[in-house]
Amino acid sequence: MEVISNLIHGFQLAITPQALVACLLGVIIGTITGVLPGLGPTGAMALLLPLSFGMDPALGIIMLAGIYYGSMYGGSTTAILVNMPGETASVVTCIDGYQMAKKGRGGAAMAVAAIGSFVAGTLGIVGLMLFAPKLALFAVKFGPVEFFALAVLGLILLSNVTGKSMLKTMLMVFLGIMLSTIGIDPQEGVERLTFGILNLQQGIEFTIVAMGFFGISEVLRVVGGPCEKSSVPNVRFRDLYPNKEEIKRSINPMLRGGVIGFIIGLLPGPVNFISSLVSYRMEKRLSKHPEEFGKGAVEGVAGPESANNSAAAGAMVPLLALGLPFTAATAILVSGFLVHGVAVGPLLIRQHADLFWTVIASMYIGNVMLLIFNLPLVGVFASVLKIPPKILMPIIMLITIAGAYSINNSIFDLWLLLIFAVIGYFAEKADFDGAPLVVGLVLGKTLETGLRGGLVLVQGDIWQFFKRPISGTMLYIAILLIVYSVVRFIYAKNKKVNTNTVET
Repeated sequence: MEVISNLIHGFQLAITPQALVACLLGVIIGTITGVLPGLGPTGAMALLLPLSFGMDPALGIIMLAGIYYGSMYGGSTTAILVNMPGETASVVTCIDGYQMAKKGRGGAAMAVAAIGSFVAGTLGIVGLMLFAPKLALFAVKFGPVEFFALAVLGLILLSNVTGKSMLKTMLMVFLGIMLSTIGIDPQEGVERLTFGILNLQQGIEFTIVAMGFFGISEVLRVVGGPCEKSSVPNVRFRDLYPNKEEIKRSINPMLRGGVIGFIIGLLPGPVNFISSLVSYRMEKRLSKHPEEFGKGAVEGVAGPESANNSAAAGAMVPLLALGLPFTAATAILVSGFLVHGVAVGPLLIRQHADLFWTVIASMYIGNVMLLIFNLPLVGVFASVLKIPPKILMPIIMLITIAGAYSINNSIFDLWLLLIFAVIGYFAEKADFDGAPLVVGLVLGKTLETGLRGGLVLVQGDIWQFFKRPISGTMLYIAILLIVYSVVRFIYAKNKKVNTNTVET
């Protein structure tokens, strides 16, 4: 009952006009940040952090938090409409969301994404409210060894997301891992794979790779394809929103995505991206129509979009309960607390109870605002698909180039954008999937730093990785999955040979 009374008190503070304006400003900026490629929630929060200096501590933090979880909503829009992820977690949404848009169900996909984000975001906030102190203790047990085991398990579980050729999948994973090693060695301080190019010393931005591989390559595909008026059929107003069948198929993925996202959000690393991939993989396995995945399955939008929004709430648990920011965006939030003289950690709830519960209540309100703000705009966003390609493609190119340049204000990044666009174009022609490359790129750094740091910790005894409870469990599961995949491959191969022998 104490939790309920505290939450009610938080709502009383969060529904003041000033708090509502701060929350609305945050979620609108967050949504726009998610839609526009390149900036991302971290960049937007960093740019607007000085704006919060003159504000009341609660109002400033409410605005920054609104930008953080609001960007999870907006990132799905361009992913669905033009196959361009607005931020990292939306890469998975591209797989089926864009296919739905090509079938005239882009509006339905965006509505499902908005509703799923609201449902899972609310579940995540409930989890944050009820379990923050206890669950955060689990996240603290992760050291370098556990990071390595998590990355290995993640690579095995998540690499073959679309179920295409295992050989092609692994090639793309290894390419992604190689790309993640470009830059300055974090331990030795020497250059790796930079070929003397100064701009490569800081590594390759994930956003550049994603925008080039998924976005600009799609522009090249459209430009290089046969001339056509529009690849999307005209739809009636009622078809802009999901029908009964799509809603029915989306409910369970939304709920499962909410739980998966919150749990993964407790862990260090790129939790929004990992949770969306895990959700996608699970929905494909549980679906009665797995053959539809990659071709426009609504579950492939509902699950991942729900998971990445719930993960945003989960990532707030170690931040608020222990003062540990496990992502770049939550690190900016820590700065927001500190500049207002508020120390996050175990004493936050005790020393600043009003602030804590006001922020929690504002997250509930922000979720409602995002739903109200996004659903009416579905028709407006979907109308983008009716623009002739000869007009739409140059606009997409212009926005993408501006977004890529804004990351580091570097012309070199534009060359990288073009290179990855060409690679993505020819990779699609050769039936190579881009998702495994993204998995390798995102998890590559975690894999390397975890392995090297872990070996130092255990003094070179690799078997200690298997003896630690958390890392050992994950590594043994990874080995079992590899054995299972090999046995299944051999069995399928032998079955095919036997069938061909019988037929002849």
